[in-house]
Amino acid sequence: MELKLDKSKTYAIALEGGGARGAYQIGAWKALDEAGIRYNAVSGTSVGSLNGAMFAMRDLKRAEEFWSNIRFSQVMRVDDATMRCVFEKDFKNIDIKSLFRTAVETVRQGGFDVEPLRQLLREAIDAKAVLSSDVNFYLMTYSVTDHKELDVDTKTLDEDELYDMLLASSYFPAFKHEKLDGKLYTDGGVGDVVPIHSLTSRSYKDLIVMRLYGFGIERRFRIPKDVHITTIAPTRELGQILNFSNEQSRFDMRLGYFDAQRVLYGLYGVDYYIERTLDEQTAYDLLKRMCLHRDPAITLRQINENAIPALARAASNKSGDYYDLLISVLESAAGELKLDPFAIVTDKALYDMITHSAASKNPDSRTRLIRYFPN
Repeated sequence: MELKLDKSKTYAIALEGGGARGAYQIGAWKALDEAGIRYNAVSGTSVGSLNGAMFAMRDLKRAEEFWSNIRFSQVMRVDDATMRCVFEKDFKNIDIKSLFRTAVETVRQGGFDVEPLRQLLREAIDAKAVLSSDVNFYLMTYSVTDHKELDVDTKTLDEDELYDMLLASSYFPAFKHEKLDGKLYTDGGVGDVVPIHSLTSRSYKDLIVMRLYGFGIERRFRIPKDVHITTIAPTRELGQILNFSNEQSRFDMRLGYFDAQRVLYGLYGVDYYIERTLDEQTAYDLLKRMCLHRDPAITLRQINENAIPALARAASNKSGDYYDLLISVLESAAGELKLDPFAIVTDKALYDMITHSAASKNPDSRTRLIRYFPN
């Protein structure tokens, strides 16, 4: 596969806030690391600031272990089993009255107690490594006391101040807010949930932005013409913002890894990760073969005027060339057959996998594809 990013460049990385969805960014980081992509600056908001500190530490293994083993009770003072039942909607195993009392008390106290998060930050982040890093690390928070957004260059902080600012950046509205050094702060997403401006204002030109589609306000500003942005964003639903279960985190991390591969290598597909090996003529021939599977007596004119347009409508692909249509149809069939999406596969290999899987479910060679390709 051909790498689409320029390995001779050094990039700056912007990490969006998004609570428990932050595991996605670690998976994307792993893909960048394997591809040999270099970076020298990172900006982060909320959970993006926590991940940003790990990026500054250049400790990918530690970040993977952190997110693979995270629990609700490490972030908020809650019961893990109860929270898991809530997010899995397993209400049969929840004491509803007790849950209601806990919710009322949480609201009365001003939100979830995040003292566990304070401790977690000190366990997960090596402040000395962050502050002495060759990576410039900037984080976003909002001072409620001063009524202003703060874009903090962590090189100006001492170790205790770094931990305070990481906590300040992560003060999600559902969390109980406490004063830090005499001031109240809230989640950096109040001012800028996707901290691109933090980097462009400091003259970084080649940016990689890792989206989470989290809670917050995206700052609107004009991107300088000489700035190039590469975006890595989820193609499937990530977990809910407060779903700090390690099972969900592992899924999000895996998705981040493969979504980054799609960007790095120009892979095709939306739900699958497809390497292109076929030309336009071959794609057309495969589409024609699908039509003949439906009706061996169909004419070439009927294929071109009726059958292929019908495939395009069924696959919701009304624009693009024959290759784009082929990919849409293959993804539709692969989804119907529940083929594992988490692998990089060539277009021809995916077609063969679909044919083989469909044949095993329906041995009639004339009808085995009809059931799975769009009508």
